[in-house]
Amino acid sequence: MNFIDLFAGAGGLSEGFIRAGFTPIAHVEMDKAACNTLLTRTAYHQLRHTPEFSKYISYIKNEGVSRKELYNLLPDKKKESVINLPIGNQTNPIIFSKIDALKGDQTIDLIVGGPPCQAYSVVGRGALKHKEKDERKILYIQYGKFLERYQPRLFVFENVPGILSSEKGLHFDNLREYFGRLGYEVHAKLLNAYDFEVVQNRLRVIIIGWKSELNLTYPEFVPSEIDINRDDIFSDLPAISPGESARYHHYASATTKYLERTEIRNGLDFVTQHITRPHNIRDLEIYRLAIERLELGERLTNNQIPENMRTQSNIDDFLDRFKVVDQRPHTMIAHIAKDGHHYIHPYASQLRSISVREAARIQSFPDDYYFEGVKEDQPRSAAFRQIGNAVPPLMAKEIAHEIKKMLR
Repeated sequence: MNFIDLFAGAGGLSEGFIRAGFTPIAHVEMDKAACNTLLTRTAYHQLRHTPEFSKYISYIKNEGVSRKELYNLLPDKKKESVINLPIGNQTNPIIFSKIDALKGDQTIDLIVGGPPCQAYSVVGRGALKHKEKDERKILYIQYGKFLERYQPRLFVFENVPGILSSEKGLHFDNLREYFGRLGYEVHAKLLNAYDFEVVQNRLRVIIIGWKSELNLTYPEFVPSEIDINRDDIFSDLPAISPGESARYHHYASATTKYLERTEIRNGLDFVTQHITRPHNIRDLEIYRLAIERLELGERLTNNQIPENMRTQSNIDDFLDRFKVVDQRPHTMIAHIAKDGHHYIHPYASQLRSISVREAARIQSFPDDYYFEGVKEDQPRSAAFRQIGNAVPPLMAKEIAHEIKKMLR
């Protein structure tokens, strides 16, 4: 079963569908760093059952294999399967021609993807209040052009809850009406990633559409009853200091049942990108206050920070600017690329914001998933941004299993 991933980002949605047995024909993504991540993950899947998998391991450990050498191990079609272009009227003909060449005479069974969601999010709306005609709000029209061309039997469209209420529901109503004219029945549900064994409260709208003549129904997702928390994903990682930049680390302890069952730890004896940003003394002192408050069962608010330590004069808005990762972590967002104040490590013995790998684990990415920058170096900010924007692979995998049943 073949699929195309639009607005692919770092590939969290694709990873889940690949694990469920689907085959990606193409990934379309405008961000160069994310495209590099997609190519590196393509190399992982291509090489994992071959003797050359050792070269992938050497690459992510920075032991003698360059990015160019890794990508040269890929067949030409695999190299070309990541299309680094923005989706839009001017570029779509180019993207279509590339996908047509990649698929040959194969059919496209499924299209997945989630257009940029900031324009629909609560925070996004505040930031964009002076930009009423944000083009990101109508990117579903571009998504529809791929449905019209490739006529998949089903599609999966992921976005933030705000897509249902933006402009009093106008955008979602328009989306459903437009996709309906293209021949699809469209249904949406609000789902929590935690119910899919992702250690994070993350509400997302999953829109599923299918050809009207198929007479299908939206799948019933049974929430997991397994109790999981932050310690299930943090406990085996070694302690690090602010500014840590080592390419890889060895684990501090044995795996947990959760990490083993979900294949977040899947056989390697090391973990990559357990790296974090440096911090100034003032921020670290605020972090300490936030940790102490959380240990008392409370959240630190900006107006509780001593005046001589405050980093912003506004103490009325965004009161929870400094936020410690609780036992059930709060939603991971791309803002973590700008600062780590909203994702403070929970232990005062490691006074810092969380690492790239800790963020990736909150999102359920496996430890052998390597996040790239544009250049071949330590892509910390690029990695944080990609992780914050991603669909958790564990959630995507469970959705993919249900989609597979529908396609059959």
